[in-house]
Amino acid sequence: MVRMSAEERRESVVRAAIAEFAQNGYHGTSTEAIARRVGVSQPYLFRLFPGKKAMFLAAAERCLEDMRRFFEEAAGRLKGEEALHAMAEAYTRLIVEQPERLQMQLQIHLAVAAAEASGDHEFGEMVRRGWMELWDTVHLPLGGDVSETTTFMAYGMLVNTLAAMGFPPGHRVWEGLYVSARVQGGLGGTR
Repeated sequence: MVRMSAEERRESVVRAAIAEFAQNGYHGTSTEAIARRVGVSQPYLFRLFPGKKAMFLAAAERCLEDMRRFFEEAAGRLKGEEALHAMAEAYTRLIVEQPERLQMQLQIHLAVAAAEASGDHEFGEMVRRGWMELWDTVHLPLGGDVSETTTFMAYGMLVNTLAAMGFPPGHRVWEGLYVSARVQGGLGGTR
């Protein structure tokens, strides 16, 4: 059996944390569940991360970075409307095929709101920084147009909400969205 390096083990913890936090939220996820998913002991988990909050921060940061990279790759060298539709189609396909991506994004938003309400601004600052990097990533292919970027991001948040509520493809609620922003196929675990 090949032993994993600490960095590889840390990566497996981040992946496990995303899966657990996406499904159960910050408060509903135990570090024991993350350790079990990775196949390590809790003491070993705490050698890699100082605590649950650090694991959630790493998972949230990874989620935001993955989304930024995802949009960047979807747009490629496309510009304007072509980039918009490429990113929208790729995103709706992603949340159908990997519903934990959507669920983790929603959990991040909830955790930020709760942290801010309790006076903990560290988490919100990190998420807002990640959000702005995401904004900048879609802003350039959309021609640097603030209105287009705002509309794209607003559509994305609406798609997130409708998909999370389990509206099936073909439901009339999707009709007002441009075709590339409509969820196609099944909604996986979001129903």
